[in-house]
Amino acid sequence: MLAVGYFFYGLEPQRGGEAARAFQVTKGERFAEIGGRLSKEGFVKSVSIFKVYALFSGKAQKFQPGVYELTPSMSVPEIVEMLTAHGQNEIAVTIPEGYTLRDAEALLRQAGALGEEGFESIRIEDVRAEYPFLENAVSFEGFLFPDTYRFERGSSPEEVLRRFLGTFGKKAWPHLRGREDWYKYLILASYLEREVPEFEDRQLVSGVLLKREKIGMPLQVDATLSYAKCNGRFFECPNLGVVRDDRGLASPYNTYERLGLTPTPIANPGESALQAAVSPKESPYLYYLSAKKTGETIFSRTLDEHNRNRARYL
Repeated sequence: MLAVGYFFYGLEPQRGGEAARAFQVTKGERFAEIGGRLSKEGFVKSVSIFKVYALFSGKAQKFQPGVYELTPSMSVPEIVEMLTAHGQNEIAVTIPEGYTLRDAEALLRQAGALGEEGFESIRIEDVRAEYPFLENAVSFEGFLFPDTYRFERGSSPEEVLRRFLGTFGKKAWPHLRGREDWYKYLILASYLEREVPEFEDRQLVSGVLLKREKIGMPLQVDATLSYAKCNGRFFECPNLGVVRDDRGLASPYNTYERLGLTPTPIANPGESALQAAVSPKESPYLYYLSAKKTGETIFSRTLDEHNRNRARYL
């Protein structure tokens, strides 16, 4: 009877009246090690009773990695339930269309899904063989498909990246697979995502940019300059807008001075932008701009007409 009484005593809260404190369970950590730390940090009265309860409740092998807010006023059953609740340690993160790789990293860190180590710690050569669309890629930019994801708190960069690449393979790659120079269309889709909101306008702009490339005219995409001057970020850049002086920027992403496409995409495009990129519409237009007040895309046939539209809409 004394042993039974001690057992139930050990299940009770350690003490009350204290604020919650963070307690982290790391991936692969054994439940005995978890119990030892719970005891050492004052969350349970007895590591032995914690271990016995975890074993007999069938939850000893079900602890989920993550950071939890615990208090000494919680009983052992309450603590075990919290640390083993399936999915309760998951974080839902939505990556918006048009975010760059660095934008996505910042968002993931802010949500707690990614630690300080980012995607730069992963060499593209180490995962290229697993994903056919990475065969000639030099960057992961453009391959973080915008969607809502669920990650465990504090996931490793490789775990997070593989989720992105898997989703890209399912949702984006079917639009590109089998096309000659498909990477070119991924880059083009990233421009459309950043510059043009409507699908039909995106198709027209896709045709305009391909026409410019064909005749040897600079693409003159403002978003590529923003990408360069903001060091690969759009949503944490204080001077995102492009001014005339930016057109002299020394960068392979300066499509005013350099012919052709940029070396990589400048953002992660969604499905609409990808569809527009691979289905360009022919038109008599050679110029376009976004109206400052409405965001509407205005097309022009000639440079004179384009300059008049600039004076009117910008």
